[in-house]
Amino acid sequence: MLVSNIVYRITIAIASVLIVGGVLVACQFSVLINAIVDRMVALRPGAKTFGWWAKPPVEPHISLYIYNVTNADDFLSNGSKAIVDEVGPYVYSESWEKVNIVENDNGTLSYNLRKIYSFREDLSVGPEDDVVIVPNIPMLSATSQSKHAARFLRLAMASIMDILKIKPFVQVSVGQLLWGYEDPLLKLAKDVVPKEQKLPYEEFGLLYGKNGTSSDRVTVNTGVDDIEKYGIIDQYNGRTHLPHWTSDECNRLNGTDGSIFPPHIDHDRVLHVYDKDLCRLMPLVFEKEVMTSNEVPGYRFTPPEWVFADVESHPENMCFCPAGQPSCSPNGLFNVSLCQYDSPIMLSFPHFYLGDESLRTQVEGISPPEKEKHQFFMDVQPKMGTTLRVRARVQINLAVSQVFDIKQVANFPDIIFPILWFEEGIDSLPNAVTDLMRFAEQVPPKVRVALIVGLFALGVALLLLSTFCLIRNSHRQSTLHLEGSNYLATAQVDMNKKQNKDTQPARY
Repeated sequence: MLVSNIVYRITIAIASVLIVGGVLVACQFSVLINAIVDRMVALRPGAKTFGWWAKPPVEPHISLYIYNVTNADDFLSNGSKAIVDEVGPYVYSESWEKVNIVENDNGTLSYNLRKIYSFREDLSVGPEDDVVIVPNIPMLSATSQSKHAARFLRLAMASIMDILKIKPFVQVSVGQLLWGYEDPLLKLAKDVVPKEQKLPYEEFGLLYGKNGTSSDRVTVNTGVDDIEKYGIIDQYNGRTHLPHWTSDECNRLNGTDGSIFPPHIDHDRVLHVYDKDLCRLMPLVFEKEVMTSNEVPGYRFTPPEWVFADVESHPENMCFCPAGQPSCSPNGLFNVSLCQYDSPIMLSFPHFYLGDESLRTQVEGISPPEKEKHQFFMDVQPKMGTTLRVRARVQINLAVSQVFDIKQVANFPDIIFPILWFEEGIDSLPNAVTDLMRFAEQVPPKVRVALIVGLFALGVALLLLSTFCLIRNSHRQSTLHLEGSNYLATAQVDMNKKQNKDTQPARY
C-alpha cells in the first residue's frame, strides 16, 4: 500500500508538470519560434537565405509608359494646351545580384548592386525603335536654372542654342530616351564647364548608366547581432545620412532596399525603403491583409497619403524643401533636383495619384488616376519580413520655368510637364521560398495547439486517474483498517467469553 501511494503521488507530480508545460507552451512557444525564425533569416554567408538575398531567385520586370507629345508646334507657337498620348508598356526583365560582398566585423555586409535589363518585345507594345516626342530635358533644365542668373548669361545661352539648333522638344526612340543619346548641350558642357562641376556622363538618358554594376557601395546590417536591424542600411557610399535636406530626420538612411525587412511585422509597424533615385526614405504603412497566389498570407504596405503632401497639409514635410528655394513642391510632387544635378525633376505617383487635380489637367490626355493601376505598394510576409509582391509605381515630371530672354522657350509656360511613369516589381516568389514561408506561417501554430492540447489532456488525465486511484487506495486502507478493528474486537469478545467460562465454578 505504501509503495502504491508513492507511485500515485509521483504520477500526480508528473501530471502537474505536464499541465504547467502546457501553460508555458501557450505563453512562450511563439518566443521560441521567433528565435528560430530570427536565426533562419539572418544574413549568414553560406546560409540558404543569404544566397536568396545575394542573388534573388526572381525575375523582376519594369514597365514604362511614355507621354508622347502630339502637338509640340501648336503648344509652342499658339499657346495651346499640350496634348499627350500615353504609349506603353515597354517592358524590360531584370536580373539582380549583389557583388563584391564583404563581411565586416561590426555585423554588417557591404556590396555593389548589379542590375541587368533585357528588353522584352513580346510583352511590349512595340520595339525600342518606336519614336516619341518629349520635352528636351537637358535644354529645359538649363533654361529653368538660368531664370535667376544674370541677363547676359541668358542671352548668351539663347545664342548658343540658336547655333546648335536646340529645340524645346526632341524626337527620339524609346531606347534613346531610356538608355542615352548624344545631347549637344552636354557635349558642349564637357569642353567648357570646370572639371569639378562636370556631369558624370556625356549622353542623356533617363536610365543612363543603370544597366550594369552600380558604383554605389551599400552597407547593411545582417541581423545576426540584432534582428531589429536586419536588412537596414548602415551606410551608403560611406555616409550614414543624406546630405540634401535640412534636418537629420529627413536625411536618415536607415531603411532597407525593399526586398527584406526586420521580421515579426505587425499592423502598427512603419516600414522604410531607400532608393537613391527617390532621394529619401519612403515610408510605408499597413493597408490590409492579402493572400498570394501560392497561399502565403501577407500584409500590404503603401506610402501614406501625406508622403508627397505640401507643407500646408503636412508641416513635417518642410524639411524636404530644398534650401534656398522660394517655395516647396505643390501637393502630390516631390522635388529631387538635389539628387539630379539641380535638374528640376519632380516625382509623383502615376497620373498624379494622390496629387492635386490641377497637375493632371495642365496637359490633355492623362486619364484620372486609379488606385488599382497607379498605387505604389509592397506585400510583405509578416513573420519573416520578406517581400512577396511589389508594384513600385513612380512618375517622372519636369518643372519648367518660363524664361522670356531665351527666345526658344519664351512661349513655354511655367508647367509641371509629365515625361513618363514606370511600374517596377515582382509578381511572386519561387516555390522553394514560399514553401518555407508557408511552413513558418502554418506549422508552428498547429504544433503549438497540438502541444497545448496534448500536454493539458495528458496532464489532466494522469491527474484525475492518480487522484482517483489515490482516493480509492485510501478508502481501501480505511476499510481494511475498519475490518481489522472489527475482527480484533470480535476476537477480544470471544476471548473474554472464554475466559469467563473458564473461571465460572462447576455446578454439581
